[in-house]
Amino acid sequence: MKRSFRSLAAIAALAPAFACASRSVSVGSPATVSASTGNTRTIGSVGAPVGLQLWSLRSMSKEPGAMFRLARSMGVSHVETAGLYGMTPQLFADSIRAAGLRVTSMHVGLDEFKKNPQNVIATAKALGATYVGTAWYPHQGAFTEADARKAIADFNAIGKTMKDAGLQFFYHNHGYEPVAFGDGTLLDLMIRETDPNLVKFEMDVLWTFLPNVDPAALIRKYPGRFKLMHIKDMKPGVARGSLTGGLPDSLQAAIGQGQVNWPDVLKAAKADGLEYYYLEDETTDGVKF
Repeated sequence: MKRSFRSLAAIAALAPAFACASRSVSVGSPATVSASTGNTRTIGSVGAPVGLQLWSLRSMSKEPGAMFRLARSMGVSHVETAGLYGMTPQLFADSIRAAGLRVTSMHVGLDEFKKNPQNVIATAKALGATYVGTAWYPHQGAFTEADARKAIADFNAIGKTMKDAGLQFFYHNHGYEPVAFGDGTLLDLMIRETDPNLVKFEMDVLWTFLPNVDPAALIRKYPGRFKLMHIKDMKPGVARGSLTGGLPDSLQAAIGQGQVNWPDVLKAAKADGLEYYYLEDETTDGVKF
């Protein structure tokens, strides 16, 4: 069994405390980040504990109990799910709680929301998640106005179903949406025309930054719409402007070693009252088992 903690030392810098051999980190207040990696950058404060998107530990998917315990040992207290690893919702919930973690958000495929909404609701209730969302809207080729308008209708309908069950639906942007449209982009259209009471957004900072959108400016432009955040970055020198919704893992960067102006992003997020933040590691240096 091999463990690599290279990029995931960023978890330690963002969570309350964690020491690892490959990187040292220091934490001021519980959410003030300063990474000591030979190229020190202070990225700012979110004013709240930072959680973990469990996709970061995907190499451990066959050992979910060990995955949860490792996350907790890093100082993480809350997580966002990326599937149930073959477990029933109740077994997953028992396992996560036994590790000392809580689920605050869960990702679900669009088809599940449309075909089995009651199953989504039951799973969220079992896990204790209050936010339920999706991270991809199916489309062929470039994302179009027609795709965006279909997404708006679907999201408003799903959002009402979830709201009626006491849950909050959200959409996690994925980088293909900022196609020029009118005086803005199709992402602007989706934010403006979804019901703010039914649909919130999870900002994935990488998938906002890559297509050449300023994450901090977008938060300030739409107060109250972004409630969750994925903390991710890309390596210096990687060009911006792609609308593919993808970037090779090898071009993604550990937090504090990339291009994003984190002090500005986190200042905007904190001022707007984002509720939950999750580190998501998709680099090639994550935990490997």
